[in-house]
Amino acid sequence: MIWQSPLLLWLLILIPVLIAGVWLRTKALKKKRESIFNEQLFAKLRKGFWKPGDVLKTVFVITGLSFLLLAMAGPKIGTEVREVKRQGVDMLIALDLSASMNAEDVRPSRLEKAKFEINRLIERLKGDRVGLIVFTGEAYLQSPMTLDYSALKLFLDIADTDQMPSSATDFKAAMETAITAFESLEENETEAAKVLLIISDGEDHGQSYDAPLQDLIDKNIYVYTLGIGTDEGTTIPLYEENSSNLIGYKRDRSGKVVTTSLQSDELRQIASKGNGTYYAIERGNDGIDAFLARVDELEKGEFSSQEYADYKNQYQWMGALALLCFTFAYLVPAYRKENR
Repeated sequence: MIWQSPLLLWLLILIPVLIAGVWLRTKALKKKRESIFNEQLFAKLRKGFWKPGDVLKTVFVITGLSFLLLAMAGPKIGTEVREVKRQGVDMLIALDLSASMNAEDVRPSRLEKAKFEINRLIERLKGDRVGLIVFTGEAYLQSPMTLDYSALKLFLDIADTDQMPSSATDFKAAMETAITAFESLEENETEAAKVLLIISDGEDHGQSYDAPLQDLIDKNIYVYTLGIGTDEGTTIPLYEENSSNLIGYKRDRSGKVVTTSLQSDELRQIASKGNGTYYAIERGNDGIDAFLARVDELEKGEFSSQEYADYKNQYQWMGALALLCFTFAYLVPAYRKENR
């Protein structure tokens, strides 16, 4: 048993104090009465008095007060199983961690700006289940779909271009990983809209993604893309490990400095085929607000129907007993007719 307001139980200390007060008052009245009246006279003055009834009235009142205090404290006994249903969108965010995402044509860098906007997205979600995929030439499910946004932010914070074995970009790998993640959801677990958001600069060096993209379409998964970078492009800076000291710029095998730019056409094509929309972040003050507005418009279905046990309120029984005691205290007579 637990209590809703356990501090109120301290008021039960008043019950023995009340009993002692009643006893002392009765004793004092008796002593005072004996000093004024003799027993025969007092019995005539109080003709019809029924002492057991008077005692019962007092007992019922004190017992009723005890039950009332217990009811106010809110006793909870046993368990009550309740079902909770949530509504929202099942969303996977595929974040490009290729070396080109370190370019600084969008401040502070493409990757840091993308992570900032994803955090904004997470903060505005309510009841949406979200997961994170990181990809380059390979793809990994960094965080499975979850309602624990704090944990998701931790996985996002550690996402970095150095964690991936490849520096190229392969949309096919990201899409295949997304398909596996969506399929891992229990069958008929959710009727929520399913969304894959790909955040990248659009430079694809992988294999054809036509087959996995069609698979996503067949599974009624909306594919949105968010391009990050500028059409003019820029170089890719290289820094000392765990330092902000610039040591140079990324070069190709021939020693020429690599320049990277936003390849929006590729991302537009993916979104168009995937029944989604392409959005772009080309400046530091651009955001994903347009995508957030679109997510709000998507049909939201119930998911994550959870059953959990909780202690069941029992205060009503204590209250009923208190009312019953007060009723008996009112009905029990202190006086009754005497047979002549």
